[in-house]
Amino acid sequence: QVQLVESGGGLVQAGGSLRLSCAASGLTFSSYAMGWFRQVPGKEREFLGAIIRSGSSTLYADSVKGRATISRDNAKNTVYLQMNSLKPEDTAVYYCAADTLGLGSTSLQSYDYWGQGTQVTVSS
Repeated sequence: QVQLVESGGGLVQAGGSLRLSCAASGLTFSSYAMGWFRQVPGKEREFLGAIIRSGSSTLYADSVKGRATISRDNAKNTVYLQMNSLKPEDTAVYYCAADTLGLGSTSLQSYDYWGQGTQVTVSS
């Protein structure tokens, strides 16, 4: 079955950086656009960014634009989210997701598969 497994979360000080990874299995990874989202308890899941199948194009939410970089390695079936200049308000559970249509949509409903999430906590 399809599995998306995020890793790389943890506790970091404000101003620091993290690189999250999402390892995919059970699907033809290069056929999917991949997205990153985050969620804080009591709030809706928030789109952060996406990368198309080839990795040649990315899209970012305004909330992380300039601080986030999404990349992928199709040979390793892995997508990455590099976050810099972290702020306490970046504290959330971070999720990766796979989009069959390959468009890298901002909409949660466009994504077919989701990981279990990894906690990122930014201390002030």
